Amino acid sequence: MNFPDPLIRGRLIKRYKRFLSDIEIIGPNGKPREITAHCPNPGAMTGLADPESEVWISPARNPNRKLKFTWELIRVGTEMVGINTSHPNGIAAEAVAAGQIGELDGYQSLRREVKYGENSRIDLLLETEGRPPCYVEIKNVHLKRDAALTGGLAEFPDSVTARGAKHLRELGHAVEDGSRAVMLYIVQRNDCDRFRLAEDIDPKYVDAFREARRLGVEAICYACEVSPESIHIVRPLPIDV
Repeated sequence: MNFPDPLIRGRLIKRYKRFLSDIEIIGPNGKPREITAHCPNPGAMTGLADPESEVWISPARNPNRKLKFTWELIRVGTEMVGINTSHPNGIAAEAVAAGQIGELDGYQSLRREVKYGENSRIDLLLETEGRPPCYVEIKNVHLKRDAALTGGLAEFPDSVTARGAKHLRELGHAVEDGSRAVMLYIVQRNDCDRFRLAEDIDPKYVDAFREARRLGVEAICYACEVSPESIHIVRPLPIDV
């Protein structure tokens, strides 16, 4: 996924009310100015919202939008981390179409946001003649709590997600109905070498994951290379169950 417009570097002042962030940028006159940007992340953002951090924002393409900027990236140490939870679906769709996720290769059609289950929409539906349909649920991952500068654990979720547990149950139902179902975790950072579920944060989600796996739901995880120009899948991460 390439950003359609150049991102703007800034300094985070604070994140508040979940979806708002105050950021200082350098204006056209060369002087600093403070703007309020949309924070497209409803989670806890542990370790990803420290004041004074270097951040990157995108300009709004809609001139009528109230908030003219969206917070996209933050630098943590030497690593760039994507915080926009709306991007992983597009990142994954591009990677699947390009054959970069071997576990999901070999399907003739890819559709996004297809209705299924109990008033839900599956993120990706992969289909080809002669094979069961493949339902792919995608989750954004950015949490890293260990202190390792390189390597270490990526974790999900960073806050309680009843909606996430519901999606796992519906993937299990899809398998029971004869389809293939895959839980795909997209890590918007490249400083981790494995992935696990944060059972201390949301034990109910972990219970739902274990039940889904028992029913035959597959689970895979991929890390991304993140820069102010693009976010792309680069490598799989093993899952610690």
